[in-house]
Amino acid sequence: MVLHVIGLGLGDEKDVTIKGLEKIKAADFVYLEIYTAVLGVKKETLEAYYGQPIIEADRTLVESGCEEMLQRAKEHRVAFLVVGDPFCATTHSDLMLRAKEMDVRVDVVHNASIMNAVGICGLQMYRFGETVSIPFFEDSWRPESFYDKMVANQRMGLHTLCLLDIKVKEQTLQNMLRGNQIFEAPRFMTVNQAVDEILEVHEKRQELAQPVRGFGLARLGSDSQMIAAGTFEELRTFDFGGPLHSLVLCCPDTSLHELEMQFFDFFRTHHSLAG
Repeated sequence: MVLHVIGLGLGDEKDVTIKGLEKIKAADFVYLEIYTAVLGVKKETLEAYYGQPIIEADRTLVESGCEEMLQRAKEHRVAFLVVGDPFCATTHSDLMLRAKEMDVRVDVVHNASIMNAVGICGLQMYRFGETVSIPFFEDSWRPESFYDKMVANQRMGLHTLCLLDIKVKEQTLQNMLRGNQIFEAPRFMTVNQAVDEILEVHEKRQELAQPVRGFGLARLGSDSQMIAAGTFEELRTFDFGGPLHSLVLCCPDTSLHELEMQFFDFFRTHHSLAG
């Protein structure tokens, strides 16, 4: 039959498009991807609104155990739900290729994502460079590749959107090796933690032009969305509240457009809800 890959938008259960909702309601099986992003509502809220039971799809299911879902899509209508837009994460593109290899028809329903909603901070969308992902640092793993991309964007006079790490249904290495189905509590990186990690790398490298200005974004698309602008020192101590958070690094001051600077000053002064 078909695999519907459906974007849910950013906020809650009501951000789904009419087209997407119709296909969810008509599906025989509904999966919800839960490890690249999450909505601000529980699975039970989605099930009540969509009128369908939902199977949570963690990293293992999507990346290495998706055969069952794709086999079902050969004879049934399967809906695979993604927070934001379906193709902001590479793993979803890979899933589509696997479906094509198995001769499963794929139908895509797009929606809003952080990649376009970030424009609410007032920075010009065509002046963003490569998007980076900032992972949680571990004792033995502290990658710096995101810093290289920030520096490259800055030198070209471009802004940088930073997607912050989340850990949902993750296992410790010990439990994984022992086959124990014990999972860690969910973790969501904050703007403050992201700034701390960037500054840790910058302390060694000293390659970002100073001062670094940016925007902290929280819960975009929801009624409680928050946007605050400031220097890194200001953002690292600001309370953005609950997840999900994102961070934007502005291009150097000399490259900022006058209108962009006005938005920066506005959100630096108000430190308030965007609405």
